[in-house]
Amino acid sequence: MASVKAGLRVLVHSNLFISLATVSVAVTTVLLADLPLEPLPLFIVFAATMFVYTVNRFTDLEEDEQNVPQRAAFTKRYGTLWLAAGVGLYAAAVGLAVAVGVPGAVYMFLPLVVVLLYSVGGVKQLFLVKNLVVGFAWGAIPLGVGYYYGQLRSPAILFLFGYITTMITIAAVIFDVKDIEGDLAEGIPTVPNLFGPRWTRLLSLLATVAVAAAVIALVAGGAIAHEFLVVLAMNAYVCAYIPFATTDRGPLYYGFVVDGEHVFLAAVVAALEWLVW
Repeated sequence: MASVKAGLRVLVHSNLFISLATVSVAVTTVLLADLPLEPLPLFIVFAATMFVYTVNRFTDLEEDEQNVPQRAAFTKRYGTLWLAAGVGLYAAAVGLAVAVGVPGAVYMFLPLVVVLLYSVGGVKQLFLVKNLVVGFAWGAIPLGVGYYYGQLRSPAILFLFGYITTMITIAAVIFDVKDIEGDLAEGIPTVPNLFGPRWTRLLSLLATVAVAAAVIALVAGGAIAHEFLVVLAMNAYVCAYIPFATTDRGPLYYGFVVDGEHVFLAAVVAALEWLVW
């Protein structure tokens, strides 16, 4: 068990798992939009995530020393190697996209904008803005997939953009529960800081249920196909972990269980694609 936990910590602290999570969003988008699964867009998403989150580990190092000391220690010891890997992968993805003529390759520089906004742009000092930046950054994944396949305005892509953006914003609010002490010290206003963990969990549950109701309404109204009801599996997953999101939960809970929501959804979608659809 100790070795399993150690392995999971490496996956979480190195950003390998969060990169897998964003790739899962791309896979879910491709499958639900009935598009062919190709390796290039998945590699681009993985590389961009590694780059953005590894840079963020360094810009948030002082905050992590208080909130997540194990992650800060990992960054100090191995961070330079992972940063080099992230930069290398990102550069390779950009170069490959340009070389093969990927449409809109210029938009691959958006991760740099996200890094500047989130890490050094001061958006953390604005209430809910940092959560929305994270939400829209993840919501851009379905849009990127749609652009790559020439399906940007399809109902499936637009629905997944709104759904992923909203659900990741909720997850980002939940993540702030573990950072209450450090965020207070840094003067960063968050939902848990202003309303407390209990109200944060309650509000997040209500928001998750409201999203589920909106999905059902869109399907009932014919705006999207009934296959999209599968995303409700993730709403159930989120409702299951929210009650346990407390300040004493370790990085594996937030970095593996919470961030695992999209890996879970991709697995469910892939299973249904194989068994039913």
